[in-house]
Parts: sequence; structure tokens; C-alpha cells
Amino acid sequence: MLFRMVADSEAMSRVELHDDFVRVFTPEGAAERHADFHLRWLRHNCDVDRHPTTGERTIDSAELPDELALGSAAVDDGVLRVTWSHDGRVSRYPLEWLRRHAYATDRIEVPRPPSDVRALELDGARGLEAITSDLLSRLEKVGAAVVRREHDRPEAETEAWIDVLGARGLRIIGTHFGRIEDLRTDNTTNTNIDQLGYTNAAIELHTDQPFLDEPPRYQLLQGIRDANQGGDTVLVDGEAAFRYLQSLDRDAAELLLRTSIRFHRKQKNFEREVISPIVTIRAGRVFVRSSYFTEAPYQLPFDRMSAWYRAHDQFVRILRDPRNHYAFRIRPGNVLIYDNHRMLHGRTEFSGARWLRGVYFNATGTSSSDDETSG
Repeated sequence: MLFRMVADSEAMSRVELHDDFVRVFTPEGAAERHADFHLRWLRHNCDVDRHPTTGERTIDSAELPDELALGSAAVDDGVLRVTWSHDGRVSRYPLEWLRRHAYATDRIEVPRPPSDVRALELDGARGLEAITSDLLSRLEKVGAAVVRREHDRPEAETEAWIDVLGARGLRIIGTHFGRIEDLRTDNTTNTNIDQLGYTNAAIELHTDQPFLDEPPRYQLLQGIRDANQGGDTVLVDGEAAFRYLQSLDRDAAELLLRTSIRFHRKQKNFEREVISPIVTIRAGRVFVRSSYFTEAPYQLPFDRMSAWYRAHDQFVRILRDPRNHYAFRIRPGNVLIYDNHRMLHGRTEFSGARWLRGVYFNATGTSSSDDETSG
């Protein structure tokens, strides 16, 4: 959550509180400049932890709590005053001192992943063919599209969706579940149904089929029957989340790019695995491969394991932050299509006979040894 407080009206200096840092604005002529300071840096340089005679620092940063939080901040009479919510301490930092020691001046902040569902939605009343161009444009631009459409028997439209998308360059591919996947607790139509998708459990954010050499590029999820309660869909832009992580902790982001882990899917009649980083860069685009329930136990050198967990967990916390989510319900007749190389999806727990249909696609001409994978 972002707070803004304005003080020191004569100098027009002001301050913003962010999750992990404070941004201080100061005027410079007709312009305004800003500098960012991590919370840990500020607490490490707190004026309270100085010897009253010598002015020397009396603590080491290793003595600070792992978790630090600010309750308020304001600029008054040329001094930044912050109140720490975890222990109530008030720290004071003269603005001139902050200017001399600033290490992140006029930093351009990378935005969080977007969350406004309206950016995804399309009116399906015009018909499938009429909206396909808009759907594919939305898919390329923001990674997903939600078509709001009503139909008495939506299951009868599945093949029509396959045909319309096929005519525009997306070919259906089969997986070890089958050609069309029926995501329902009473599934009798698919093979290899011993997995979370066929239960009513909540499923956290993930990409599909990460254990394949080349996961399917797109998935269509079609609403057939609504749940009695729950069953909301959650979507997050993995590319935006990774760019956001890069802006906060470049070393953590680099570790995700260069560390390979094992993805392993083992079912009664199917088993596949692949070794790959969670994030790769392809032609300047971020490709995310992430699934907590198909990650095999990590096998990294002892001296790398702690750093790996820190980087991995920091990324996942960004992904799971509700502020970064598209959250919506796929109603009967509605369709969600998303880029499985970019977006992560999940759902809330539900009760009742919820039924979605899933279909995977690749772009025509894409070669993949995993196409038409059977159990």
C-alpha cells in the first residue's frame, strides 16, 4: 500500500512510503527530484543509534530485526521524521544529510503487475469470428483475454472456438489429459485424472505443463457450469512480475535465470521431467516455467541453496501478492485464453459441480516434440 504525506510546506518537500523503501521529493528550481532509501538503510543510519559525544554509530546492521516496518513519515523543517511501527521509535534524517548520501536518485520505478480485469475483457455478443481479431490482439498485448459471452449449452461451442482460432493460426494440441480437458470433480472423459485440477481444492498460481520440453503456448478455459461457491480464477502477469523483481533485486532475478531445477510430473500412467530455469529470456520476452506442485526436491550445492530459496521465494511472493492479480469468475459461456509462457493462473477452493473445459494451442508452424503427448 502506498501512503503519501506532504509537509514542510515552505520548501514543498514531501515523502512517499512504499513496502520496502521511502521516496523523498525535494524541489530543485522549477523541477522536483526524488531519492529512494531502503527501510533497512534508514534504520541502519538512525540518529538514535549514535554515540551522544562522538556521533559514531553504535550498532551493526546485523543486529537489526529481519522485518522492519514504518508507520508514518513526514518532512518538517528540513528533516525527514519516520516512525517505526514495529517498535515505535522515531528517527530523524536531515534532508541535506540524505542528499549527500543518496544512492538512488531519480530512480524510475518499475510498476507492479497489472490487476484491472477490464483490460482483459471483451464483449462476446458480437460472435466468435467478429471478436477473434480483438482477442488475439489483447492476447499479444497483455497476455490474456476474457470473453464475456452467454450460451445455453456452452459445451456445444467448444469445437467452434477451436475452428475459429485454428483459422487464425492457432492449432490445437493434445496432452496426456487428452484433446479437450474437462476440469470437473466427476471427470470420466479424460485420461490421467489423478491431479489437482480434477478436485475442488484451491490451486495456487502456476504455469501448465512445465515438465515438457516445450510447454503449450496458449490455453483456452471455457466456462461450462458454475460452482455453488468459490472457484474464482486468479491470473498474474509473470513477465511483469519478473521485471518488477529485477528492479528490486537484480541478483535474485539473475539467480532465477541461471539456476536450473527439475520439474517432474508422476501419475499412475504418465511420467515426464525436464530440467530448466524458472525464468528464461527469449527474443527479449520473459518465459516463465513455474509449478510448485511439479517441482522436484531442489538439488543444488549446499553453499547455493540458501541464496536460491531467497530468490525463489521473493519472486513467488510478488506473484502471490493480491495487489498484482487479475481476479474474476469464468461464468458459463465465458472464455479465458492466456499465454501460458507468460501468465500464471490459479483458482480458489470451491463447492458444487464446477466445470471448465481446457484446450491447449500452439501457433501454426511451432514444432514441439511434446505435441499430441499421450499417456
